[in-house]
Amino acid sequence: MKIIIVGCGRLGVRLATILQMRGHQITVIDNDPTTFERLGPTFAGKKVIGIGFDRDVLIRAGIEKADGLAAVTSSDEANVVAARLAKQFFKVPRVTARVYDPRKAEIYRRFGIQTISPVAIGASRLAELLSTSPYKVVFNVGGGEVDIVELELPASLEGRGIRDLAIAGEVQVVAVTRSGKTFLPNDGTAFKQGDLVHLAITSAGGDRLRPLLGLA
Repeated sequence: MKIIIVGCGRLGVRLATILQMRGHQITVIDNDPTTFERLGPTFAGKKVIGIGFDRDVLIRAGIEKADGLAAVTSSDEANVVAARLAKQFFKVPRVTARVYDPRKAEIYRRFGIQTISPVAIGASRLAELLSTSPYKVVFNVGGGEVDIVELELPASLEGRGIRDLAIAGEVQVVAVTRSGKTFLPNDGTAFKQGDLVHLAITSAGGDRLRPLLGLA
């Protein structure tokens, strides 16, 4: 895949390194040419000097044939402008932007731009580490408002149904791993001893989940 990264800060450099190791063709854009030194001597991609939301700069970076673009500068506004330009004007299939303000992240997602909010995700992870939690967070969705978690089935829920571990709009069972195989449950699925349960929970749903697990 041909991927453009707008911003050569720490996140941009790390992202470029990971994607290059996975065999992708990488182009990095930054208006400060000295930042390209951070990429190191092993970087084999293309470096373009310029502002990431300038159409001419994006064209020089090869956006017309790009498979993806990540806007990860230190400016929320610059990231979103670059992302919208890539998605709406150049029709890049995969576009994402880093947005520090979680409130803005939700607004931009309504425009069809996938965003990552380090503040929301970091806060969620720190809260998890600082509290005693019966489950493990394995993935964050959106800006961190929803977590995908996994937990070993408590003995008290053996034989109970999926609905006994759900709260409308806050907690939902999305998958069950049983005897090494993962499947999507239905309303008639009953839990068995040894099940590993995967749930989608909101930040508010975490506290309300504990009573369902018999931990209130």
